[in-house]
Amino acid sequence: MTAGVPKQFVLYKDAAGQYRWVMYAANSRKIADSGEGYTTREGCLAGLRMVIAAAPGIQVNDKTTGTWYTP
Repeated sequence: MTAGVPKQFVLYKDAAGQYRWVMYAANSRKIADSGEGYTTREGCLAGLRMVIAAAPGIQVNDKTTGTWYTP
């Protein structure tokens, strides 16, 4: 986790090539994950957006594209 980032989601591809996300708290502890792999990045983002709606101001670290953004 990058220093100075208070809370974030990390979007990544697993060893099987599926997309997943992990949510980290301000103390860098993992507090949630997607629980399943998605075959498409778009599907993963759709699931992530449902969770983001409950976590305003959170940042997304999209490791599949190398970008950070706040949805």
